[in-house]
This record gives sequence, C-alpha cells and structure tokens, in this order.
Amino acid sequence: MTINPTTRDYNKASVLDVVLAQAPLTRNKLIELTGLSKATVSRAVEELRADGFVVDRGVDAIAGRGRPSTYLDVPGTTGHVVGVSFGAQTTGVLATDLRGREIQHVIVPTASHDDAGKAAAWLAGLIAGASQPAEGPLRQVVVAVPGRVRDGAEIFGPAESMAYLAGSGLQRALADLVGAPVLLDSDANASLLGILADDVTIRNAALFSVSSMLSFACCTDHELARGSTPSFGDVGVLFSGVPGKPLEGLLSTGGLLAFAREQGLGLGRVDDLWTETRHDEGRAAVVEAFTTALVTAVTVVVVTLDPESIFFVGRLSTLVEEVLPEVRRRLEERLPAVPRIAVATQVLGLSTARGAVHSCLTLAQARLREALLDARRQAPRAEQQPAPAF
Repeated sequence: MTINPTTRDYNKASVLDVVLAQAPLTRNKLIELTGLSKATVSRAVEELRADGFVVDRGVDAIAGRGRPSTYLDVPGTTGHVVGVSFGAQTTGVLATDLRGREIQHVIVPTASHDDAGKAAAWLAGLIAGASQPAEGPLRQVVVAVPGRVRDGAEIFGPAESMAYLAGSGLQRALADLVGAPVLLDSDANASLLGILADDVTIRNAALFSVSSMLSFACCTDHELARGSTPSFGDVGVLFSGVPGKPLEGLLSTGGLLAFAREQGLGLGRVDDLWTETRHDEGRAAVVEAFTTALVTAVTVVVVTLDPESIFFVGRLSTLVEEVLPEVRRRLEERLPAVPRIAVATQVLGLSTARGAVHSCLTLAQARLREALLDARRQAPRAEQQPAPAF
C-alpha cells in the first residue's frame, strides 16, 4: 500500500534543501536556517549521511569554549550538472557539482552543422569532456540557445545561421546521447538567470540579448517570467522607430550589418563599426538608427513591465555602451522615471552557461527532494527507511 511521507521525512527533506543550497555549513548553522531542533537536525543528517548525500568536510575552528563544529558538505559522488551556452559563434559548456561548484568548463568556436542530430552529437562530446573529472552521475543538462523555447524542448525562431535547430529534434537527440534529463532555454533567460544568481536583491528586471538575434527576458519578484506561447519575448517584430525597420533589423548583428551596408559602409563584419576608427556620415547614420531602436525597445519595456533594472548582453554590447548616455538622455525627456540601464559584464560562452547551470541546480535539487519523499511512498512498511533512488 502507499504510505504518505511523515513529518520526519519532510524535516529530512528540509535539511537536504538547506545543505544543497548552503554547504559547506556547520550543524549550528543548519539548525538556524531550518528552524528545527538540534535532535531533529542530527537525526536527519545521519540519515542523509547513510544515503550518501552528506559528508563531513573540515572543522569550524572558532575560538572559545565548546567543541568545534564539523562542516557538512555534499559529496561529489552525489552527481553533477552541465549548463551549455550554444551560440551561433561560441559554445560554452560548464560542469558543476550539485552545490554549483565548478568541475570543469570548455569554451570553443561553434562548429558548423546542418541538422539537429549532428549538433546534438557534437554537444554530447563537449558535455562528456567537461564532465570527465566528475565523480558522480550526470543529473541534468540545460542548453541555452539563440531562439525562443517552449516547454523546455521546442525551439522557435532560432538565429538565422542555426535555423536547423527549429523544433524539438535537438532536445530529443541530446537526451538520448547523454542519458540524462535535458531541457532547452533561450540565451536571454539563461543570461538573466546568471545575473539573478549573482544578485539576490534584484526583484523586477528585463534583459535584452543583442547578438546573432535579438532576444528578451524578464523577471518579477526574482522569478523568470515565461509566456504560454512562443510569441512571448519576441520583441524583434516590434517597430524600431526607424522607417521600415523592426527592432530585429537594428538590434541583431545580422540586421545591423545589413543596415550599415545599406548606408554605404563596406563592413566585413559588424564589429568593424567599433573596432575601426570612423567619423563619416554613414557610421553616424547607423549609430543614430541603433540609438533610436534602443530608446524604442527600452520605452516599450518600461511602460509595460515597469522594471527596476534593464540589462544588455551580447555581441553588440560594445556599441550599446557607446550610445548609452544618449539613450538615457532621450529616455529622461520622454519618461517620468528611467530605470537603471546597464551593460552586464559577461565572459563570452561562460556567463550564459552559468545561468544554465543555475537552472540545472534548481531542477536537480527539486528532483532529489522528490525522490527522498517518494522513497517513503514506495516503502512496503512504515518502519522502513529506504534510500532514495536518485
């Protein structure tokens, strides 16, 4: 028969939650954070130690009377997760333990592919390489892609150079190859998750990823907002304020490069806009259009979402920094209040992967908690204390 988890089981799950989120920590700190009694915490720790989820790690050498406290930690054998930033130009893969501590990372130029299966095989190889030093099994993979994603599996409107990713083929193929749960997310969501993980004080914010494509993410009360349809976040279709140009046509690398060439600039790549010294009318026209598009995009977000902060990331961030003072000046003329606007500092290929890892950890830790409680539900007798099958 089915046996419901007891108060003791939920206490044990609460202790596990705190250990996964805060380790290494002492028992005294664990008692403080859980609000449970010393006896309850001690019993839960010993059960978790028997399950292989907790180990001793060093001693808290505090001056004064009393016995030193032993630090509790999560062993590497519990498992690891992998976050992937699968960009049009650069791919970053980051493996961490279940506490988010780096095991190894890899940053490489994105290989050219023509179908999702080949891309999945290439990513699986990178994941295996980054995971090689890990002690425990792979628990979760999250792949951030330049496109909108529905239900963690289906990609809509990917960057033009990665059109082969449209659909759910990548997610299915990669999950089969790595033998672990795989979820997809947009690069904008992963970038914002990374920022939220670093700064817990951020409540309401928005982020524009201005790179191979324009993508958007936002959060309310420190939680990512996710729409019910693939249209959510597709701000690139909105009018930019420049005749004949949507936001995607000016706030993506391909769109801006095409516009620059329309103005007579013979650029080999979009980076030439800021790496080469130019003071001609053509560049001035491009910068003016780009500035107008930024003002339009920020205005739309401010009047609809009222964020406290707006961040920009991506390949066009250098140009954003150049025009940001003028953007702020124009916004102050038209809006009663202007939020903080900043270009987020990022490591190419790694920062977005860190955001993907943050998503991995949330999923893996929730699954571990559920496995612990399910062990009780599946036990044939109430007195048994089976180890979670995770």
